[in-house]
Amino acid sequence: MRYRAVLFDAGGTLLFLDHERIAGELSATCGVALTKADFDAAAPAAALALERSDGTDQARAVRYLESLCRGAGLPAGSWEEARAALFRMHRARHLWSAGDSRTAPALARLRRAGARLGIVSNSDGRVGEALEAAGLRTYFDVVVDSADAGVEKPDPRIFLLALEQLGIAPAEALHVGDVREVDVAGARRAGLAAALVGPGAVGDAEVRAAATVADLVDSLLAEDRGAEPRDRGAAREPSSSSHSNTSA
Repeated sequence: MRYRAVLFDAGGTLLFLDHERIAGELSATCGVALTKADFDAAAPAAALALERSDGTDQARAVRYLESLCRGAGLPAGSWEEARAALFRMHRARHLWSAGDSRTAPALARLRRAGARLGIVSNSDGRVGEALEAAGLRTYFDVVVDSADAGVEKPDPRIFLLALEQLGIAPAEALHVGDVREVDVAGARRAGLAAALVGPGAVGDAEVRAAATVADLVDSLLAEDRGAEPRDRGAAREPSSSSHSNTSA
């Protein structure tokens, strides 16, 4: 395996917002008819707005949720009520709890190829809980949550903290995320290679891109076997996925 360790972002990379749950709750709370399809359609524009925003990850996440809800059809005057409902839902069960059914088998393939796996997430101290709910926690040797670490991406220290726990040098590791300004920038500053995933992910000569984690893993393992590598410059359309984009 080319990389001795592969680190992953959580929200937006492995875990995704449960649009069906959110649509049902906000429809009842705010008295407006919203559907999963409304949120699915609004997700790309909300993700683009997130990519261009700055500030702390918590502030970015709130802006993303507002953009998503407004794009799905939530009236402007209902946002504060919706925001309170979203936080209640999150306390009851992590909002980022949906996933792609192809992800777990892909992580298992990486481990069988000899890679150590880790999580580096800007979260609220509950990323381990979210991974457990999605059935993914068992694949990771280390989980670094910014709320516990006291530092968040793109600060390179959070990546180095994960690698220190794994006992692996930055030059031997790859970080996979969904936000260039957070995941790629931070990983590169820490000395890791970087990859972007998402339906619209665009790479370049130095940054891999794939539509999904499963597609990225397939590409890595194909290269490891000496097969013809997939074009790094653009992601192909995912074959099956239940995800949307969100924060790093």
